[in-house]
Amino acid sequence: MATLNLPAWGYGIRYSYGMFRQSIVNGFQHEQPDYWLTFGNPWEIERLIVSYPIKFYGHVSVHQEEGRQVFRWNAGEQVTAVAYDNPIPGFRTRNCINLRLWAAKPSREFDLEAFNTGDYVQAILGKQRAETLSSVLYPDDRTYEGKELRLKQQHFFVSATLQDVVRRYKEAHPNNWDLLPERVAFQLNDTHPTIAVPELMRILMDENKLGWTASWAICCKVFAFTNHTVLPEALEKWPVSLMEKLLPRHMQIVYDINWRFLQTVRAKYGDDWERISRMSIIEDGTQGDKFVRMAYLAVAASHTVNGVAAIHSDIIKNTIFKDFADLFPGKFQNKTNGVTQRRWLAFCNPPLRRLITERLGSDEWITDLDRLRGLREHADDPTLQQAWRTVKHQAKQRAAAKIHALTGVKVSPNALFDIQIKRIHEYKRQLLNVLGIIHRYDAIKKMSPEERSKLVPRVCIIGGKAAPGYEMAKRIIKLMCAVGEKINNDRDVGDLLKLVFYPDYNVSGAEILIPASELSQHISTAGTEASGTSNMKFQMNGCLIIGTMDGANIEIAEEGGAENMFIFGAKTEEVAGLRAERKTLQVDPRFTHVVDMVRSGYFGWEDYFGPIMDAITTGGDYYLVANDFPSYLEAQEHVDELYRNPAKWDRMSIMMTAGSGKFSTDRTIHEYATEIWDVKPCVVPQPD
Repeated sequence: MATLNLPAWGYGIRYSYGMFRQSIVNGFQHEQPDYWLTFGNPWEIERLIVSYPIKFYGHVSVHQEEGRQVFRWNAGEQVTAVAYDNPIPGFRTRNCINLRLWAAKPSREFDLEAFNTGDYVQAILGKQRAETLSSVLYPDDRTYEGKELRLKQQHFFVSATLQDVVRRYKEAHPNNWDLLPERVAFQLNDTHPTIAVPELMRILMDENKLGWTASWAICCKVFAFTNHTVLPEALEKWPVSLMEKLLPRHMQIVYDINWRFLQTVRAKYGDDWERISRMSIIEDGTQGDKFVRMAYLAVAASHTVNGVAAIHSDIIKNTIFKDFADLFPGKFQNKTNGVTQRRWLAFCNPPLRRLITERLGSDEWITDLDRLRGLREHADDPTLQQAWRTVKHQAKQRAAAKIHALTGVKVSPNALFDIQIKRIHEYKRQLLNVLGIIHRYDAIKKMSPEERSKLVPRVCIIGGKAAPGYEMAKRIIKLMCAVGEKINNDRDVGDLLKLVFYPDYNVSGAEILIPASELSQHISTAGTEASGTSNMKFQMNGCLIIGTMDGANIEIAEEGGAENMFIFGAKTEEVAGLRAERKTLQVDPRFTHVVDMVRSGYFGWEDYFGPIMDAITTGGDYYLVANDFPSYLEAQEHVDELYRNPAKWDRMSIMMTAGSGKFSTDRTIHEYATEIWDVKPCVVPQPD
């Protein structure tokens, strides 16, 4: 946004700790504190004069003022949000925008009276309770207390932000609310900030005395919503009981929004009570409890709703938001994700940056990624192919050194680097990858020396974190480590195959692994991945993709050429039928064999791995691992075949980079600016 000269602000929370630092002990994930601010941040500027009160709990009272009903939230707890500004300079522009992060501070720093009476704990309790709000990114929400903290964080973030925006707007446009939708646009990035809808209504109505109709009209013009999932279970819902306790005024407003929204539904469809129940923002649970469907609230309040890949945007209109798309057909758009080439190519891969710039004759591609198309006319040039191969080998050497430093495993940079790095989840199917590696290992063990001499050596690298409460994902990590330990210590196999679990995968690790990758796995069950962005980063760096036709893989195939990818597996439209028929599937014997190897204790821990194998056999195999296993192995055989032909492989790699122009965030943000926000560039003048 800064590089595109857009007049924008970013807002967030100034967390003291990241989600967690992952350590692997005996193959098991352990979560450690991830210290973000231990040594401070030299770029931030503390703005003590920019602070706002944030309220929680309490009750709502009703009063009459000047003949109108006024609601007053009498808070039971209050903290202060203090601003910390971080300058975000654009690339090759004088524009610099602001990222404002909020830190939670107590309204009263120190209870001296309690301290003087000897109650030293109580004296600092308020400070600790307040600072907890901005302590940890994504606290574990398995417990009621964890859920409460998550919701408090969300309200803290949006309340401080909205108060700040409204204050700045009123300073520029006192007593003129009509211009607010022309001057302000909010993008709700998934459901987490959706509590901003009732909060803005509260600020407009309760603090600025606007009526409901005017306030709601403003909300519907300033909010837009980006959805990031296709999984119904991933749509955020909050218990009504929790919201009534924590944010009583907001719950009143949500009830009112829902009542008015359902009147709109009834006006369109009549007394279709089943549809009304499906579309209600308030969900009636099976146990008599009620929930607020935050995604539905976001859709109802936003003027535009978008998915993040073409297939994802189609899926949400036909599944999770079908009723809303029928009611508001013009509200839904697509905005395919992007990544910034300045970080994910120019910065993290300097040798490739220099090679591309030399071949294209300029580095203008750094701000206009479509210029990479010019590489296509050079893709068959043996000189470029050799230089391309040399650059990739240098990156592999760097990654091999890092892997050895972190894990103690020595890997050969002469092998094919096959990498899957993303959070661990069943739908992302790291399990399919591991089962494929077991099959490869078993095949190597059965090969003759002559057959082994023709084999393409491979280094398989998997990295990612499992959510602390996601037991199945943690078991899969242990399986990866157990299989890796077996393979890596098998002298009979040697450098023909290695499996490394890269611990504590993060952005810094990605900047080393992505330039080194020759094959990247994006193998989610079709129809489950919203978009993915790591696939775009790999593509930019000339990595070939093995994957399903899911998320942004489809558009990558269109831009980079399906012939330059290794596509396998069921299509989205086939998944429902395959799930229904899964019990009668004639399972490939190779799949049965690798499952039996795990069950038999070949890699140890057979009891611990039992639930994983049950999930893909007797448990229904919801993510169709068995169905896609044969075509996955065929795709991997095709990988080996092409890797034996360096000229062809290098040409495919060059063509993938040449086709990555669409996946720049410059394109994505330009589409948001012109088609959703209606904001134009504001170029900072050059000095005289």
